[in-house]
Amino acid sequence: MDRIKILVVDDESRMRKLVKDFLVKKDYLVVEAADGQEATDIFFEQNDISLVILDVMMPKMDGWEVLKEIREYSKVPVIMLTAKGDERDELNGFELGVDEYISKPFSPKILVARVDALLRRSNLITEEAKIEAGGIVIDKASHTVTIDGNAVDLSFKEFELLTYFMENRGLALSREKILNHVWNYDYFGDARTIDTHVKKLRSKMGERGNYIKTIWGMGYKFEL
Repeated sequence: MDRIKILVVDDESRMRKLVKDFLVKKDYLVVEAADGQEATDIFFEQNDISLVILDVMMPKMDGWEVLKEIREYSKVPVIMLTAKGDERDELNGFELGVDEYISKPFSPKILVARVDALLRRSNLITEEAKIEAGGIVIDKASHTVTIDGNAVDLSFKEFELLTYFMENRGLALSREKILNHVWNYDYFGDARTIDTHVKKLRSKMGERGNYIKTIWGMGYKFEL
């Protein structure tokens, strides 16, 4: 199988090298661009790029301009990197078609986890039929969960919730993100429904329920 190619765009060579080193460890093929113009040239010359990691503040063409050009012709997943934490920037990015938004400074491991998750959602990485961690085994094909070999009876949403947590192990997940992925974007109910489901899920998981950590004021994280 051909290696998945990722375009990393940042005017800081140190940042490009850092991101590249972590991606290469996961066997991704990485192409670099030092500015927006070079990025668009590479993207349209090489028609096999599967994901773009794109900095906002760059010479010649900024990240927004690059994104607009790419989105005219492609729905390739794009992760935007920015030093700003401005909500308006984030909203602007999502309106233009950003798939993920990460503020600098960031953990390269988290970035790689986001890359993996995005490529899975785009069906570029085949999802494993089974997910295992800390004695918990999720079998997607049979829609079953076992803990230490014992079957656990979960509702449909509890199953989806646990699957989402384990697929994004180690990542802090906001309530909004959880709603969007487990309840889908068309859900307009109260985010507290997540807390209710998490409480029930933890209860059914026994001691393993401690793997689902609460991040106060934000959401949850699955961590062993």
